[in-house]
Amino acid sequence: QVQLVESGGGLVQAGGSLRLSCVASGRTFSGYAMGWFRQAPGKEREFVAGISWSGGGIVYGDSVKGRFTISRDGAKTTVYLQMNSLKPSDTAVYYCAAEKNLILRGTSTVDYWGQGTQVTVSS
Repeated sequence: QVQLVESGGGLVQAGGSLRLSCVASGRTFSGYAMGWFRQAPGKEREFVAGISWSGGGIVYGDSVKGRFTISRDGAKTTVYLQMNSLKPSDTAVYYCAAEKNLILRGTSTVDYWGQGTQVTVSS
């Protein structure tokens, strides 16, 4: 079993920055791509960013390209999401995800989800 625990959410003004972290634990955690999705009230869960197990493959959702940066630590058990130039439209619950694959493919193929962390951007 794998557990994902997020941290770093909060309230920030438009134009500000936040950094999310997600720590994975479990004795079989190897070979998992990781990443982030988000869900705003009344909307579907949306892909934000993904990173491969090696860290060499990175993909971003169109709405965050150029503003968000995903990275992974050397132990490959922690993934970060640096969010800059935040907009009110970025307000959502952000979920960490892990999938035993080369890269995250979508919500239906995710193997493990974190509990979510709220990000609120005020105008």
